[in-house]
Amino acid sequence: MASKKVTVTIPEDLLEEIRAEADERGISAYVTDALRAKRDRDKLRELVHWLEEEHGPVTETERSTAYAELDDLDAEHERRRAARSKRTGEAA
Repeated sequence: MASKKVTVTIPEDLLEEIRAEADERGISAYVTDALRAKRDRDKLRELVHWLEEEHGPVTETERSTAYAELDDLDAEHERRRAARSKRTGEAA
């Protein structure tokens, strides 16, 4: 994929945090991942807006059910990570 170099201004404190987290991936890869994640969240917000226009707002019951399902999914992912780490001897 083609890339293009751009110049951006970032507050120094944020840049230092990014440098600490970017490790060997580098700042460009870190920023690219962050921008993709932001773009994806924006698209999801737009989808939610369209769906709410068509079907009405999400009820508190629906929201609670969705969060409970996400919690269950997170727990399952953690269980699988722990099992894999136990098999391979890696840290979870």
